[in-house]
Amino acid sequence: QVHLVESGGGLVQPGGSLRLSCAASRRTGSGFAMGWFRQAPGKERELVAAISTHGGTTYYADSVKGRLTISRDNAKNTLYLQINSLKPEDTAVYYCAEAGGVIMPTTRTESYNSWGQGTQVTVAS
Repeated sequence: QVHLVESGGGLVQPGGSLRLSCAASRRTGSGFAMGWFRQAPGKERELVAAISTHGGTTYYADSVKGRLTISRDNAKNTLYLQINSLKPEDTAVYYCAEAGGVIMPTTRTESYNSWGQGTQVTVAS
């Protein structure tokens, strides 16, 4: 497994932007597909974006398509999530995760076996 640490969350006004980062403890280039999940209060954790090992293929949930961009820099062992046009309903704890053994982005939550501790994103005026 890989140790993952998220950062970049905070309090943002509606319409603002954030870039979340997820630092991995080992080379992400030798790793697997990764994803960003979020969990809002009282709701289940949901996958919002996923990316293949080398970044060439991405997946976005319909609810966020057009506002989120997932990317990875394997040389820096870091996964990113750019969130634009933030809305109050984007308020959640955001988690990065790795799908060990999986190359292409997957929507199967059970495929993700390494998780970060999460970073809080709050969208409010």
